Amino acid sequence: MLKHQYIRIIIVIASFVAAIGYLYDYWSIYWFVLIALIGLGLTAWGVFDIRLGYFGKTHSKASRNSSKQVSLTFDDGPCPYTNQVLDLLDQYDMKATFFCIGQQVLKYPEIANRIIESGHSIGNHSFTHRKDIAFSKAGEMATEIQLADDAIAKATNSTTPMYRPPFGVTNPNVIKACKASNKQIIGWSIRSLDTVIKDEKRILNRIVPRLKAGDIVLLHDTSERTVRVLEQLLIKMKEMNLQSIPVDRLLKIERNG
Repeated sequence: MLKHQYIRIIIVIASFVAAIGYLYDYWSIYWFVLIALIGLGLTAWGVFDIRLGYFGKTHSKASRNSSKQVSLTFDDGPCPYTNQVLDLLDQYDMKATFFCIGQQVLKYPEIANRIIESGHSIGNHSFTHRKDIAFSKAGEMATEIQLADDAIAKATNSTTPMYRPPFGVTNPNVIKACKASNKQIIGWSIRSLDTVIKDEKRILNRIVPRLKAGDIVLLHDTSERTVRVLEQLLIKMKEMNLQSIPVDRLLKIERNG
């Protein structure tokens, strides 16, 4: 497995071997440069690909099973578009998970409460979703998580064991903050790129051909485009006999509150 602690050991050993080779004039100093570049490349990959669980345990999909269950997840709300998403989920009898930004929960507490009342689940997605939040100190990150937890509790009278790092970025400080906050880190197995791709058909085609039981799909409840894509996706899921359930149920994570 591609894990930070193993890669670090391999890089140290490789550097030691390269040093011996350099001292005995077998290899040039460029071997050190190559080893360093490989180490940096693998670490950068681990930082930006949450599915690897490079620095610590993350959940990106459930074990394959015959239940035909998946989990649709929505980031960055709640906002007015969330109501349209909830309407569609109700219409097609699907349940989802909403990874909410604390500031947005304070702005739209009634929508956050509707998420819970409708049988969906809420996850923590930080309080501010600052662009540099993943590179903050562990204590500062834990404060962001706590503030978002407080906002969710105030709006919905419930708590959540789930955290999705903004932008899916992980590093040792993210892992430390989540351990201190008693949070499970939730990633995804299918990223829709619905905030980047403009063509709705392309977004749908990123999801449907790859969608299988146990998958966790990343969407955003923040645009009309995603609402339109969601309706087409739900139709396809019905045809495929796939049911969306909250991600904590899919992964068998015990709910709080």
